[in-house]
Amino acid sequence: MQLIPAIDIINGQCVRLTKGDYAQKTVYNSSPAEVAAGFEAIGFKRLHVVDLDGAKSRHIVNGQVLRDIVAQTQLVVDFGGGIKTDADIEEAFQAGAQMVTVGSIAVQQPELCFKWLEQYGADRIILGADVRKGKISINGWKEDSTEDLLPFLRKYVDAGVKNVLCTEISKDGTLSGPAIELYESIMNAYPSLHLIASGGVSSIDDIRALEAAGIPAVVFGKAIYEGRIDLRQLIMDNE
Repeated sequence: MQLIPAIDIINGQCVRLTKGDYAQKTVYNSSPAEVAAGFEAIGFKRLHVVDLDGAKSRHIVNGQVLRDIVAQTQLVVDFGGGIKTDADIEEAFQAGAQMVTVGSIAVQQPELCFKWLEQYGADRIILGADVRKGKISINGWKEDSTEDLLPFLRKYVDAGVKNVLCTEISKDGTLSGPAIELYESIMNAYPSLHLIASGGVSSIDDIRALEAAGIPAVVFGKAIYEGRIDLRQLIMDNE
């Protein structure tokens, strides 16, 4: 199973929110690049970075943090938050992201995202499908769209999407366990997807339950910062 630690950024700092609520913010470290280097030292190869200021402001805000992480590690970094225009996605790639996650713009301007898939290739684009009560949420999870999850995914699978990051917002940052049934429903509908589960992971047992359900990848953050997961043991078990 692909294990992907997460770094969420507000004001240049490593933070976590609860259920996407900016008012429920905990700052864990003032140097995201230092946190990233620590993940690499333990043995992780991938990193998921979210510019929460960017998601809220609708343009990239913490590009320098991405550049710092790329300069100080060899991690394969995927970056999301605030990617709305050609200039934004180009900035993310120029800053060193190997992949980008697009969410809100995929709801609001699908034709632009289809163009990016063709321009950059499906291996470099991750479709963000953040779900609340069955609907795709947008703009830093402040709004719910009218898009239902599976039909939304269908049009992107048909367009060539290979990578999907799905967050169950009601689980995110709660340490209450992942929404395994939700991820299973996606895999049953689209078994060829590289699905990245996100939200609710609280323990190694949660990660193993996702793996047993056939989910190919997982993003997790708060369980790390709250000391719920022995990362070295996790890496050893996954080898």
